[in-house]
Amino acid sequence: MQSNLGTYVEKVAATLANLGRHNVVERVWRRDHTVWKPEPTEIVNRLGWLTVTEGMRDKVPALAAFAREVRGAGFRHVVLLGMGGSSLGAEVLREALGSAAGYPELIVLDSTLPACVQAVSETIDPEHTLFLVASKSGTTIEPVCLSRYFRSVVEGAVGSQHGGGNFVAMTDAETPLAVQAEKEEFRRAFLNPSDIGGRYSVLSYFGLVPAALIGVDAARLLEHAEQMRRRCAPGIAIEQNAGAWLGAAMGTLAQQGRDKLTLVTSPAVGSFGLWVEQLVAESTGKEGRGIIPVVGEPLLEPANYGDDRLFIYLRLEGDDNAETDAAIGSIRSSGQPVVVLEMRDRYDLGAQFFLWEFATSVAGAILGINPFIQPDVQSAKEATERMLGEFVAHGRLPEVRATHSFASLLSLARTGRYLAILAYIYRTAETDRLLSNLRRKVAARYRMATTLGYGPRYLHSTGQLHKGGPETGLFLYVTGDHERDLPVPGEPYTFGLLADAQALGDLAALTSQGRPVARIHLERGNLAAISRLIERLP
Repeated sequence: MQSNLGTYVEKVAATLANLGRHNVVERVWRRDHTVWKPEPTEIVNRLGWLTVTEGMRDKVPALAAFAREVRGAGFRHVVLLGMGGSSLGAEVLREALGSAAGYPELIVLDSTLPACVQAVSETIDPEHTLFLVASKSGTTIEPVCLSRYFRSVVEGAVGSQHGGGNFVAMTDAETPLAVQAEKEEFRRAFLNPSDIGGRYSVLSYFGLVPAALIGVDAARLLEHAEQMRRRCAPGIAIEQNAGAWLGAAMGTLAQQGRDKLTLVTSPAVGSFGLWVEQLVAESTGKEGRGIIPVVGEPLLEPANYGDDRLFIYLRLEGDDNAETDAAIGSIRSSGQPVVVLEMRDRYDLGAQFFLWEFATSVAGAILGINPFIQPDVQSAKEATERMLGEFVAHGRLPEVRATHSFASLLSLARTGRYLAILAYIYRTAETDRLLSNLRRKVAARYRMATTLGYGPRYLHSTGQLHKGGPETGLFLYVTGDHERDLPVPGEPYTFGLLADAQALGDLAALTSQGRPVARIHLERGNLAAISRLIERLP
């Protein structure tokens, strides 16, 4: 770990000294809830991630045997149906490590947009596809609806008597999903330790089952995590404790106004940002405080950045780093605080998972919040349910008006704020390119950080921060028509209507809190409106 914190070195050192005086690291390992809050509620039962590597190492042989079983059964695809912490870790491992030779291909489906569901349907052969239904609570609406849909697809291919063999559950014990798995004779149910929250679950079954199924060496991944775990242990001097140091830097600089944690990565591990984004945003964004993770933002000239940034560069040795190294060098030379985290190989992702979990818990203690709850995620779910209730009662979704035009939204732009682009449209290379260009131009023009979340995935990631965090966000919704829709089996609505209800429910939740919101709607998938936004920016 290398750092150039400039004038903040002494402040971080003072924070570390304070953590040492109060034995914070030792108390975290003792699961002392007073590190964060006076009451133990939703803390003492959420610290299983500290020791999960010990238990999961014993499960590795069984996971390897299950992977052999799946290969032997002829499955060519594994489709993970999950949201947030139930899917993002697997997505990182899929993109960074990929499938080993002879193993199935992993597809992560974390969207209710009918175009996304249809794209998966057209890619797979249902008879030879294994579906992982992932939900800690067993009640998350997206995997519930998606599993119903694909169960009907599978039964159409293999018959209702055999459909259960194409499904696997990952959930806590005694949840509705666990009960369903037994009743419907799923091929397997992996019951996760109940004391691990979703966004801290990547080194548990939620990350390791899909990893094993595509041939990732789970034992090696856990060993790298265990090495970092030892570097965060209570016996390590506070200044040398990797997790305490990173957490102190994150928390201290956020308190000093540098709360835009800008993550830059080597190309091969770019997907790690999606996982960090959820971990940091959902853990710290509450009580009007929080750290805003900025992930995937195009790199700019140093003069285009304000004084609200902390740059963290996750650098993979041997990757194509020349361009990124040069950009980070310029940013460092301009006086911006920069931390470089070195990875020796891609399996060091295991180490990074644990490092960031520990650091985020320490940053939460510094900010005085409970990093293990997500109260505003529930409010978004309730808003969606109200929207769907309106549809059932009246045959249409209620109208929700944005508070601003895009031009008036940007009249509020300045350093210290951030623009969150919330896109309920089918993700393609072209939409990525256009939205990236929009981010680049806004960030350069206003010296303001930008974020991008595709809905409804971001509801289980940055949604908590948007509502519970600092009141510095400007929100742009990008919605679109559904060229083709799909039914949700057993429900009076379609996937398109569910996605629309999620978008409108979130928009309503933000406007009710006085957050500034604009919306553009793309008719028939026409992306020209985004191009016009970019062209009209001064």
